[in-house]
Amino acid sequence: MRQRLTVEAYTQGILSGDRIILSRAITLIESKLKNDKILAKSVLENILPNTGNSMRVGITGVPGVGKSTFIEALGKHITSLKKKVAVLTIDPSSKKTGGSILADKTRMEELSRDPLAFIRPSASGLSLGGVARSTRETMLLCEAAGYEVIIIETVGVGQSETLVKGMSDFFLLLMLAGAGDEIQGIKKGIMEMADAVAINKADGANKVLAEQAVTEYQNALHLFPKSDSDFITKVVTCSALEGTGIASLWELIMEYQQSTIQNGYFQENRQAQNLEWMHDYIRQTLEEQFYENTIIKKAIATSEKSVKEGNELPVTAAERLLDIFRKSLMK
Repeated sequence: MRQRLTVEAYTQGILSGDRIILSRAITLIESKLKNDKILAKSVLENILPNTGNSMRVGITGVPGVGKSTFIEALGKHITSLKKKVAVLTIDPSSKKTGGSILADKTRMEELSRDPLAFIRPSASGLSLGGVARSTRETMLLCEAAGYEVIIIETVGVGQSETLVKGMSDFFLLLMLAGAGDEIQGIKKGIMEMADAVAINKADGANKVLAEQAVTEYQNALHLFPKSDSDFITKVVTCSALEGTGIASLWELIMEYQQSTIQNGYFQENRQAQNLEWMHDYIRQTLEEQFYENTIIKKAIATSEKSVKEGNELPVTAAERLLDIFRKSLMK
């Protein structure tokens, strides 16, 4: 294993924008080793005053929407404005191998070569809660390293949307033309979460369909209750392939930021997210402590067997195990 740096070396490297040290610090916070966790906590506490200054943009989309091409186009537009952008991915893991299914850097080749961009897939082999924790902490490290825009990408449409919404300032939903079918295929809740909907692949013969889809989506959004941000969700078209509509979409994100800072929602939302992060951490830590407890490890197999065979109610077995756990903490 590569030797760990000191807290000061990590801190100075991150604050000076050293990409290699930033990558090593992210690896450190993703580690499950006890000593690494202690070191990571100190690094995060050190860099905390230098965090929170970015615009955090969550992006999700229906399968086949061209999310990677879109993020690359958006990222390149942001770096053309001389802003630093970090792309983080909440990625599904292969449980059997613990390997990441997708290799992001190969999906965004041009952006990954841009000196103003930093791309990092989430750690593999972690639970969704673990991925959320490491992504939140990675976001802080990137902010401290001077990245002004953090893009958090979900892979696929599933439970990770709520997590990404819960750590971003602006949540963008990418859709395709043929709105009627697509609305059926995407959860109503995800549409409700969106601060903007972008119809991608609005090029060639698809352009007219994309324009029609704008009206259909806009009508669908009118049925949803007003968002807490007071910002009216807009539907726009773009073509990541041709690079059209990307600049105006970025202007829309900036308009949202300005509007929510002025009405106080931006800060309120960040504060609520920090509280949710705290409660998430408590839940995850308690769960980890429970399953890592040596007495529980010995007792759980018997309980699982009796539940599986139908000899005991799952609730009864769970209560007994929790009781054993509570008593073990008092010793």
